[in-house]
Order: sequence, then C-alpha cells, then structure tokens
Amino acid sequence: MPGSAHSYTGDLKTPEGKTWKLTVEYDGTKYSGWQEQRNARTVQGQLRKAAEEFFEGTVEMQGAGRTDAGVHARAQVAHLRVRRANQQDKRRWPSANEILRAINSRLPSDVCLLDVAEAAPGFHARHDAVARTYVYQISTRRTAFFKKFVWWVKQPLDVAAMSIAARQLIGRHNFSAFRAEDKSRLAGQAGGNPEPGGGKNDESPIVVVTDAGIETEGDLILFRITASHFVWRMVRRVMGALVKLGLGEITPNDFSSLLEGKTNPKLDVAAWTAPASGLFLDRVRYPETAGPEARDPETRDPETRGPETRANEPRPAIRESRKGAVPRERRRRPSR
Repeated sequence: MPGSAHSYTGDLKTPEGKTWKLTVEYDGTKYSGWQEQRNARTVQGQLRKAAEEFFEGTVEMQGAGRTDAGVHARAQVAHLRVRRANQQDKRRWPSANEILRAINSRLPSDVCLLDVAEAAPGFHARHDAVARTYVYQISTRRTAFFKKFVWWVKQPLDVAAMSIAARQLIGRHNFSAFRAEDKSRLAGQAGGNPEPGGGKNDESPIVVVTDAGIETEGDLILFRITASHFVWRMVRRVMGALVKLGLGEITPNDFSSLLEGKTNPKLDVAAWTAPASGLFLDRVRYPETAGPEARDPETRDPETRGPETRANEPRPAIRESRKGAVPRERRRRPSR
C-alpha cells in the first residue's frame, strides 16, 4: 500500500521505468538452481517474489549466470527492471539502499542481497558481462561444519599434476567433451518464455578461458577459472577430470585430448562430474567503460556500495586449517 512501511513512497515526478544492478550471494543447497522453473524452488524465484512484493507489481529480472541445483554464489549479478503500471504515479523511486534493505527483509536466510546500484536503462546482467569467475573447493579432510560447501576427496591427490593441467585450460578450446545438455532451457522461464535455443545444445562449445589455476590453502584445494562464458556443467566436469588426473586414473595426454574436443568411450566424463556442493560463482565482471553503476561493486567508491558488500567481498566460502574451519579473511585481489 502506498505510504506504508512495506512499500516505497514519495512525491517527486520521475521517469516511467528504472533499472538496477543487484549483487547477490546464496547458499544453493536447497534450491533447484538460479533460474526460475515451474514447480521448483529457485533463487531467482525468491528474489522476484521479494522484489514484486516491494514494488507492488511485476518486474523483469535476469542473472549473469544460470547456476545449477546445489551450486552457490558469492557474487551473482542480476538486473532488476521496474516500470510504472500507472503513468500518473508520482511517487519517487526508492533509493538503492532502501531497495537493498527492503528486499533483504523479504528473502530467506540463505539468500542475501549484497549490493544495489542504479544502472543504465539498457543494462543486461548476462549480455553485458565480459567475464565470469568460478571457484571449486575440494577438502582433503572430513569436515563437520562445511561439508555442503566442499567436495571431500578421501584419496591423496597429485596437486602438482592437476595444477599443470589446469593451466592448459587457458586459451581458446573446444569444451564439447565437458558439456551437458541444459535441461533448464527445455523448461524455459517460469513465465513461459523459453531460453534461446529451446533446450538444444546450440550454444558454441568454443570457450576462451582467460585464467585458470589450482592453489592450496590449508586443507582446501581451490580451482579457479575465468572465462567469458561457460557451457552447461563445464566447470564441474573439468574439476572431475582434474581429480581423475590427480588420482592417477587418467594421463595428462587423456586430459589434453578431452580439451581438444575429442570424445573417448573409455573416458566417461559425465560420470566424473564433480558434486555441486563445492562450486561457487565467485565474480562477474563488466566493462570499465560501463560507468560506476555497472561496474563490479569492488571497483566502485566505497561510499556508493551497500554495507553488506563492504563487509562481504566475493571470496570462496570458507578457509580451513588443521586447527579447524574459520571464515576466510577479507583481502582484495590484485587487478588484472
């Protein structure tokens, strides 16, 4: 109701529509992925429900990455587009901070809006993104507290061999051997608007990877990969193949042949798919020329960023040590 504590209010004449860039973190354990689906609980569905309740009408929303069921995000990005249902509506638009607080108050505890920034009318979270970074976390020991955020690999791994193979990912490669059919495209959007391609694997398997590598931190093995886009389940299948290599069950030549797009019935990549629990969408990057409203929250002036963003920069979920599992320390990555 206009003027109530549960909706926005004001008396300034404003444009008919507004677009905002949202940065979101979520624990994907209990969700059927990011993208809305019929008869399924999704992160996008929860966000849309909260936004439509606050704005008292339908909104347009799309994310930069369509994370799969059980996959988490430290910094998913979505655009939120709202248009006036009534052109005579003279209420002012809410501030970014008002939107952040109002939507967060309506979200479940495992989804959190970190940052809201006004964006250009044509800003599109998915199409305007120039790079996405995923991080996969493997634990080398049993953990009582963070098992839903890691893949516990019990056998010893040859991390050096895995690291060499991971560096081979950098460049332009054919990831046909690591691609799965995206069933969410068959289902389409909850509103009945299917994704381009209608469920077919018409997305090019050629991906340019700008950075990839493996690092260890305490009892964690972290695989980080950055690319302009990813084919469905690519990161989890690459991770599975790297673990097979680390276990000595495949050779470096086997991995290289898969990276050339060659399929081999003896190499069952689909069966090696790493569990969703260890995967995080870590960061989405946009052109520096897009202006402050469309840049990564980390690159904007601290005074224009939401308080949740300043306190929770996009990092992998946990850091473990032999003395126990503790939150990762805040630290800013060097700019590339």
